[in-house]
Amino acid sequence: MAKAGRAAAAWRAYQEVSRTGSPGLGARLRAVPRMIGGVMRGTYPHMGKSKLAMMGLGVVYILSPVDVIPEFLLLVGVADDFGVFLWLMTSLLGESGRYVDWERRHRPLEVPAEGGPEGR
Repeated sequence: MAKAGRAAAAWRAYQEVSRTGSPGLGARLRAVPRMIGGVMRGTYPHMGKSKLAMMGLGVVYILSPVDVIPEFLLLVGVADDFGVFLWLMTSLLGESGRYVDWERRHRPLEVPAEGGPEGR
């Protein structure tokens, strides 16, 4: 994806997170572990294990000291890491937002415990 394409994707992710009625950033970040578990167990059907694996590879690439384009090439070396970071964040925020929406539609209503303030 070209630099302009990555920037446009980041802008769309920001607009999506900021949209009224859309899950906020905090809700999306808290949903990531549940989403990963749902994908691994096969209970969340809207994201495949292959996309989850690609995201995992993105994390490994960012954290790895071995790079396709080394950092000693200054801006070019940092730009490839930043591009992977932007892709990873926009993918994670988009997928986790869809997961939160899916979870709201498919999670059974929680019944308040007896004796608690809601059960009175």
